[in-house]
Amino acid sequence: MSQIGVIMGSDSDYQVIEEALEVLQQFEVPFEVIISSPQRTLKRTVDWVKGFEAQGGKLIIAAAGLAAHLPGVVAGATTLPVIGVPMSSGAMEGIDALYSIVQMPPGIPVATVGIGAARNAALLAVQILASQDKPLSMKVKVYRAQMLQDIEAKDEALQKRLSEEI
Repeated sequence: MSQIGVIMGSDSDYQVIEEALEVLQQFEVPFEVIISSPQRTLKRTVDWVKGFEAQGGKLIIAAAGLAAHLPGVVAGATTLPVIGVPMSSGAMEGIDALYSIVQMPPGIPVATVGIGAARNAALLAVQILASQDKPLSMKVKVYRAQMLQDIEAKDEALQKRLSEEI
């Protein structure tokens, strides 16, 4: 059973969304992915959302560019948490999508990450699930500890290089 649903409005979003899928695989979180457009395939979109929720899905990541209606439509069709990923596209390079997703009306929230920040969307989704799943929580803690080690190693290398240059 998939815990996280990932929906994107266009196949052109896949290259960015692939980063989220890699994170979900890294944390061994089951997921499913679909392309569906709220403008072109509204019934398909809503049917998928309702089906995903009925099958026990826990959270949905929705990626969209331009007017970015997808995350809001998804949030309106479910009570599951929805994380919106604004995609960089068009003349405004994703700013329009960011505003569209972040400015949801009261009562239908969509958590929003940065433009093209699919990786952060997946990490946020994993952290939300980890709040109720001790083994997953431990994986998140290990991931964070590894990040700290990586930064410390990079800083050590920088400090060494700087001391050699002086």
